[in-house]
Amino acid sequence: MRLQEYIQDNKQFMNNLSTDQIKDIPLFQELDTQSLGSILEYAQQRSVSRHAFYFHEGEITTSLYVLIQGRVKLIQTTPEGHQVVLRIAVPGQMFGGAFGALTYPISAQAISDSISLSWDGKTMAQLIKRYPSVALNALKHMAIQVQEVQDRYRELVTERVEQRVARALVRLVRQSGRKTEAGILIDIPLSRQDLAEMTGTTLFSVSRILSAWEQQGLVKTGREKVIITAPHTLVSLAEDLPNMPTVDPLAKPVCQD
Repeated sequence: MRLQEYIQDNKQFMNNLSTDQIKDIPLFQELDTQSLGSILEYAQQRSVSRHAFYFHEGEITTSLYVLIQGRVKLIQTTPEGHQVVLRIAVPGQMFGGAFGALTYPISAQAISDSISLSWDGKTMAQLIKRYPSVALNALKHMAIQVQEVQDRYRELVTERVEQRVARALVRLVRQSGRKTEAGILIDIPLSRQDLAEMTGTTLFSVSRILSAWEQQGLVKTGREKVIITAPHTLVSLAEDLPNMPTVDPLAKPVCQD
């Protein structure tokens, strides 16, 4: 779908966006209806088609975004030029900047057609002064993100690669899982390269792991698609639980990075 057509198709959606639909977004919690209405009046709509970017790492910070529809991949590039997927933003989550950062520390790429609300830095500063709970909510969000980064670093340092891949899939199931007859579908476009970038490993390693798991009945994979067919076993692998069946070949590392 062309971006212009997508924007036209979603104009009615944005026009009908009400305070009831955003009151549960973490950034706006504890605000009354009148305050939410005022914040909506200052919001700008931004629609981005799949694979397009909201912004690139290193660009001058202009806006804070709250995702309303779709999924957005937040990416950082290492000094060696490798891409690392820090997280995937889902509806209700914020991303971007406007709290003092001069440039965006990450890139934000839509992995499905997406709609966000945005506020520029000056507007956000005014809203924070008027509604202090927005600042508190933003601090809570950033604290959670810092904890997630620390957890990811610990995983990279201490966990085997197949454990990291299992943990990433479990996180995605909790975010975007949908039950189907075949199992739990991770309901976003998800390539093996995406998983490699999420877990700090190589495409080769992820391909070996998923192929082995598919043979063992844990997952089914397709083009940018992963279905979890043995979720309890996958959780056991992600948590490195000692009570996995001794006959399960996953008790031994599939590969080691």
